[in-house]
Amino acid sequence: MLLLQKKQAGVTLIEIIVSIGIFAIIVVSWNVIVIQNYRTTSFGDDQQSAIREAREAAAIMVREIREMSTAENGAYALEDAQDDEIIFFSDVDSDVLTERIRYFIDGTELKKGVTEPTGDPLEYVTSTESVITIANHLFNQSNNLFTYYDEFYPYSTSTNPLPAPARLISTKLIHIQLHVTVDPANAPETFIVESDVQLRNLKTNL
Repeated sequence: MLLLQKKQAGVTLIEIIVSIGIFAIIVVSWNVIVIQNYRTTSFGDDQQSAIREAREAAAIMVREIREMSTAENGAYALEDAQDDEIIFFSDVDSDVLTERIRYFIDGTELKKGVTEPTGDPLEYVTSTESVITIANHLFNQSNNLFTYYDEFYPYSTSTNPLPAPARLISTKLIHIQLHVTVDPANAPETFIVESDVQLRNLKTNL
């Protein structure tokens, strides 16, 4: 008499291990995709926020630089004109008195310093300067924050942009350029916020 053997049902241990391995690969791959999407979205949001902040800062600088005028102590409107720092006098808080304003880059931050005139006669005590950060995530590197031009620009480029020695007296237009990125290591390129501002009170071609 023939004995019929039942075929064992179910899966082997190897099949279970292979299935678990495939499942693990799928889970890890999915997690990588989710994390990458999150990072991309987060970078985009942060970058847009930094750009918006830089645009607002540029608008403030343009408004205040445009109205620079003689200081309360009689000093010339433009005190210092460097590539990454500018010092000038302007009534930025509409209190009749002209403040000493300083804009400069500190690392990746754009900062603003304000010195109120005090005393009798009025003078500017720089040790009383109040400094705040008005924009973050700057990555200008070798790109100037400020570039200076005389009254003949853009029709004459022989003396423009102005070299440092000629900037204080000859400057009639200032170009502002902010390079913005929240992640210099991974961003393909920086976003540039730039503006031109004419110095109303220093114009000579009226």
